[in-house]
Amino acid sequence: MIIGKKRAKLTIESILQRISEYDIFRFYMSQKHWKLNHVTYSPFRQENNPSFLIGNKHGNITFIDFADTEKRGDCFTFVKLLHNLSSIDQVLKLIDRDFGLGIANGAPTDEYKKITAEYKQPTEIKRYSLIQVVTRKFTQEELEYWNQYHQDVQDLKNNNIYSIKKVYFNKQLFPIKETDLRFGYFYDGNWKIYRPFGDKKNKWMPNNVPITTMEGKENIINCKIAFINKSKKDYMVMKKVFPCSCAVQNEGMACFSSENVEYLKANSDVQILSFDSDVTGVKNSQQITKLFNFEYTNVPRKYLSEGIKDWADLAKTYGLKEIENYLKEKELL
Repeated sequence: MIIGKKRAKLTIESILQRISEYDIFRFYMSQKHWKLNHVTYSPFRQENNPSFLIGNKHGNITFIDFADTEKRGDCFTFVKLLHNLSSIDQVLKLIDRDFGLGIANGAPTDEYKKITAEYKQPTEIKRYSLIQVVTRKFTQEELEYWNQYHQDVQDLKNNNIYSIKKVYFNKQLFPIKETDLRFGYFYDGNWKIYRPFGDKKNKWMPNNVPITTMEGKENIINCKIAFINKSKKDYMVMKKVFPCSCAVQNEGMACFSSENVEYLKANSDVQILSFDSDVTGVKNSQQITKLFNFEYTNVPRKYLSEGIKDWADLAKTYGLKEIENYLKEKELL
């Protein structure tokens, strides 16, 4: 008979069960007098004018460096960049050690309790956690939008996409123009509001869907190849051509929790990652595929001159057959 506690796995989730995103930012942020949602000085360089923001105006706590906008993401990405670490595993080990969480070795020191007892969690952290939605029937304009991507009303229902009448953020009406095209993506009690023609800042707001939510896991069972998309729209298009498809929440590394990676590896022989074919998308693809020993296949770069960088837009412009032919050319079909 084995006596003792079962050792927990060192994952993003197991860390966030003990400390918060705010705790991690506060511990590693060199500028000690920063405040949530206020611009401060960047920890990545010496500067005379503040250009760095840690905020949660519309959801989880994230950072952005306005002088180098490639530096952006969650608290784990922040630690990775700040300490020039090569993998998310190294990030988790560093946080586990520095906070004395004891997840990896099963011997917590409770140091994290002393660290977090020195300050109060900002009230802003909880302010944006609740999203409530009033739905309505799809309008003709909305259906025509999705028809461009070869999706009909049944496809929208099957993928938990809703037409939105009103959105309440923490029980307060969230301002959305009546003329805005908007949809609600529902994920197991959480919402991501999508405005296709919104600016980059507001296109996906509000959003309380966990970053590690992976859609379409039920399609990845005993697959030769698992095709991993970076968005719901790409996923919906791709699975009409390649049924063993799934999707993560964005092109960030934080989407790939150890549980997600283990699931993909256990249920497929080969994992094909597919992000945008622009410079940022290719860079992210290369980084993540190297880390997890995936492969990647993006939309051919020849289409970039037409503004096409993902599968959804390729299907919109040239049809599903174009995707099918390309996958056959790559010997994926």
